[in-house]
Amino acid sequence: MKLKGHSPVDLIINNRKRIEKVFAVLFVLSLLFAPMVGVNYDLTEYLPDSSPSAQALDIMEQEFTYPGMGRVMLQDVTLYEAKAIKDRIADVDGVDMVMWCDTTTNIYGSSTFIDYDNIEDYYKDNCAYMDVIFVEKDSSDRTHAAVREIEQIVGDRGLLAGSAVSDTSLGPTINAEVARVMVLAVIIIFLILTLTTTSWFEPVLFLSVLGIAIVLNMGSNIIFGEISFLTNAVGAVLQLACSMDYSIFLLHAFTEEKANGVQPEQAMANALRTAFSSIGASGATTIVGFLALALMRFGIGPDMGFVLAKGIFLSLVTVLLLMPALILRFQNVVAKTQHRPFIPKHWRPFGTFAYKLRWPVIALVLVIIVPCYVAQGMADFTYGNEAVSDSEGTAVYEAEQQMNEKFGQSNMMLALVPLDSNITEKAMSEELGDLPYVKYALGLASVLPEGVPEEFLPSDLTGMLHGENWARVIVNVRSAGESDAAFAYADEIRAIIERYYPDEQTYLVGVTPSTQDIKDIIVPDNNRVNLVSLLGVALVVAITYKSLLLPLVVLIPIEAAVFINTAMPYIYGQRTMFLGFIIVSCIQLGATIDYSILLTGNYLDARAQADKKEAAIRAVATSAESILTSGMILMTVAYGLYFMTSIEAVSGLGQLIGRGALISMTLVLFLLPGCLMLFDRWIVRADYAQKKHEKMNRIHNTKIRLPVLSALHQQRMQLREHKRAYRRARAQVWRDRLKRLTHRAGPDDNTKEGKDDEPK
Repeated sequence: MKLKGHSPVDLIINNRKRIEKVFAVLFVLSLLFAPMVGVNYDLTEYLPDSSPSAQALDIMEQEFTYPGMGRVMLQDVTLYEAKAIKDRIADVDGVDMVMWCDTTTNIYGSSTFIDYDNIEDYYKDNCAYMDVIFVEKDSSDRTHAAVREIEQIVGDRGLLAGSAVSDTSLGPTINAEVARVMVLAVIIIFLILTLTTTSWFEPVLFLSVLGIAIVLNMGSNIIFGEISFLTNAVGAVLQLACSMDYSIFLLHAFTEEKANGVQPEQAMANALRTAFSSIGASGATTIVGFLALALMRFGIGPDMGFVLAKGIFLSLVTVLLLMPALILRFQNVVAKTQHRPFIPKHWRPFGTFAYKLRWPVIALVLVIIVPCYVAQGMADFTYGNEAVSDSEGTAVYEAEQQMNEKFGQSNMMLALVPLDSNITEKAMSEELGDLPYVKYALGLASVLPEGVPEEFLPSDLTGMLHGENWARVIVNVRSAGESDAAFAYADEIRAIIERYYPDEQTYLVGVTPSTQDIKDIIVPDNNRVNLVSLLGVALVVAITYKSLLLPLVVLIPIEAAVFINTAMPYIYGQRTMFLGFIIVSCIQLGATIDYSILLTGNYLDARAQADKKEAAIRAVATSAESILTSGMILMTVAYGLYFMTSIEAVSGLGQLIGRGALISMTLVLFLLPGCLMLFDRWIVRADYAQKKHEKMNRIHNTKIRLPVLSALHQQRMQLREHKRAYRRARAQVWRDRLKRLTHRAGPDDNTKEGKDDEPK
């Protein structure tokens, strides 16, 4: 088969069967690779190497391993029963140590000699509280196994909480919840597409193509080895929501060409050439918006940015290569499953309504935009791992609340100090322990018996607190992991440590110090990421329309929508995750700029034939269905995450994206027409209509070049066709024989039945 001189479009159409086979192989490989991709739930692992917490974690891994933390509360137990259970927990593989009152109090002594006031942090009202420190980190399989074994030990009488417990339940919980979101999203998207298309099979075709693209993206994540839980949770649903337009553009272009009497292959060639610019511009703006996240110093930004951008790229490739093959293969099925339109195609009254509201909407946006821009940075933000933990309504959250109510909050920090002097370490530990908000400060020097050299103790005991070069002191603080009070406590503890070791490097490790480092890093990331995403999208629009002013007009409603959306948490008094605040700005810009591009293109088309007023009405009337369809799909998926996930970070991001899609959709339909009219004299070129007409003529005059077959290949094709015809003829002969046999058996059976019915 000779393909020399064929255009890329010709190659796509002529090699569609080969393309189908390639995608089938890639699909199967991706299904195999997807389960091998690791998922990381610890935000601290995305800190840059230069941050103090990252350096401290490296030291911890080398000398002690960075431990996971858990909390246990036993209910309706005696002091001796609690001691027995504590010892069983301490013997669990993966548990490093269990902090309880038996460290300083002789539990087996007479109750007369036990000062219950001194141990009320650990035992009161027949309830016992323990801090569990694991050997490995929260996300370790060994830690997860230990948590599950502790759950069996404590049974119905115990409650478990803490970061390790939350991490153990987080993976299965979020995977199950996201699966439910995907199922619901597919059902609702199918219903939306059924309402906005004219064939029962078209939604199946759209969802199948994007399902393949999603699986390819999930499988190709193997190149990263591991992705964050946030990327894993929202990657598939955002890819589905943001990529649906591409397949809709292509199928509608193909349908229009066929309606004009063009043969299927030529119609597909014309459709590819017609829709490529809109599909390419839409995909490029979304990819640029996502790639801007890769500029964050905080590693979860590049993690999410690369995965989402790769997903959109794979969706583009799948739509441009595989979907033409599937459309041509199933065009008869699409034709046979046609149904009447469920939504009126006449949107002119809506366009007229939007035109009448242009000045009130512009005035309203001008009034609120500056306050919203200021308010977006004033919300109550969270920064660290606490947003990853289970939220209200989950078992872990309820257990945490019961423990806090009974014994107060527990926030474990670890001080890393040089292994210089036990005297210095002991003095520092005692001062830390005397702080009013500290439950205890435990270091080896502080519990070492007087006059007993450290060398006399077993290495497995001393190794918990003293490494080769570093000593660690466990400081338990009565606070949440992330709060203004916790930050103040950490700063004071850090100052005390530095005072005892003035000329040496020291570290404070834990949820609170890590959160402080995350905050210091991602707050400056915000401005940089927003600026780059804005400039990147503007550049794509400028190249697409060959205009410097038009990108500014196109971006007005989207940027206004971003400011309003990100100001909402402050207006409603909601606590929101700052990481989601950064991410949603890029996602909302990249995913909804398509609405502006579509309406602007329709305005310019209409402006070539009518005045400004008529062009604005036509632009809204022509664009409304596509914008509402795309916006409703994105809202459905995002709000599905919000309502159906119990993880604050995921549900909060879903709410921001869903609300952002709604605001963007509204402002594009009601604000952008007025902006286009205001800037009309500078953005409308006199030769626009002529150039577009010439472009469409070139497309329709370019005929598809079918492959030239050699004589030998023609003989093979003819022989193959003869074999198929022979098989069809034989099959028809057997069908005819079967019919004759059935026909002959019928009367005999009827006769027999008639004889049976005769009276005897």
